[in-house]
Amino acid sequence: MLLPRWFAEAFLLLISVLACSNAAFIGVNIGTDLTNMPSPSDIVTFLNSQQITHVRLYDANSHMLKAFANTSIEVMVGVTNGEILKIGRFPSAAAAWVNKNVAAYVPSTNITAIAVGSEVLSAAPHVAPILASALHNIHKALVASNLNFKVKVSSPMSMDIMPKPFPPSTSTFSPSWNTTVYQLLQFLKNTDSFFMLNAYPYYGYTAANGIFPLDYALFKQLSPVKQIVDPNTLLHYNSMFDAMVDAAYYSMEALNFSKIPVVVTETGWPSAGGSGEASATLANAETFNTNLIKRVLNNSGPPSQPDMPINTYIYELYSEDKKTGPVSEKNWGILFPNGTSVYPLSLSGGSNSASLNGSSMFCVAITDADDDKLVDGLNWACGQGQANCAAIQPGHPCFLPNNVKSHASFAYNDYY
Repeated sequence: MLLPRWFAEAFLLLISVLACSNAAFIGVNIGTDLTNMPSPSDIVTFLNSQQITHVRLYDANSHMLKAFANTSIEVMVGVTNGEILKIGRFPSAAAAWVNKNVAAYVPSTNITAIAVGSEVLSAAPHVAPILASALHNIHKALVASNLNFKVKVSSPMSMDIMPKPFPPSTSTFSPSWNTTVYQLLQFLKNTDSFFMLNAYPYYGYTAANGIFPLDYALFKQLSPVKQIVDPNTLLHYNSMFDAMVDAAYYSMEALNFSKIPVVVTETGWPSAGGSGEASATLANAETFNTNLIKRVLNNSGPPSQPDMPINTYIYELYSEDKKTGPVSEKNWGILFPNGTSVYPLSLSGGSNSASLNGSSMFCVAITDADDDKLVDGLNWACGQGQANCAAIQPGHPCFLPNNVKSHASFAYNDYY
């Protein structure tokens, strides 16, 4: 069937990443250290068209938060490491931060979490002694704004604070951080929040110097002779990702905390690297993220906690070409800044991804597309085009945002 020309002109073809889901979710991190950063409105239009339900920002950029208004996307905002000292020392500073960066946008913008710092114990250890105070002050400010049940507070930690994560059953937090981590876990337990973990099998594999096979880091099936088994529990680990998450659960248990969910706030794989970064390849990045999506969307937990799904944020949406350091640092994104895909990525974790000329694509309404053309296209796709438009009907998971651009993008993508 030929595409209606008047409708095709109103669309761009872009990468397809995720679908609507009511179970475990895959979200994305949005970094901003890149040349020609797309506008907030274009970013949100793209995310809506992909039915991406969760995003993490590293700050509380006002332009981004305004752009997320009147969408159903759940937004995690960030207190930067540089803001922690003031917020931890002065409750008034925490109140001012919450009023400016959260209360001012809720409920129009669906802010549901605050990440206080990023890998503080590893990246900014000088503020670690006041981290717990910062968490409490932010939470008290949310209570004062009557937002404490809607917005959860936590602080992303790196795997570095667990010096020996394998075997998972014997993993513990570094003794030098026990006081700070205990305070963090007590806060998470008291506020019904979750443990934020940045878990990178890429780094785990490269640091192991050949101890673990590459397939284990990429979620690929291992031969019987290469099975990874915890010698203490006899639990089998099909991926390094699962082992890392379980290491966090066992480390919490070692401090007598249980049933605090682990949310992976960062994971991914670089698509290119420099000298000495042989595993940072396009093929490995595609394999990792495709298999990651399948793994998370099966809605199960790691071997020791099978009933605790692993909600996960992919690092990252755009490759940040202005980052310093190794070549791999500039190549974590699933998209280039112009919105084209770095590699095909399955929409729903299945074996098939929507493709055109060998590339994973997605239909997204152009920002200035004529509304009348979009309405005509929407009606054609859901009618003659026989697209499945049930998900964008009132009360269904992709109805919001309720506007012609988002509904038309969804309908014509389904047609493809």
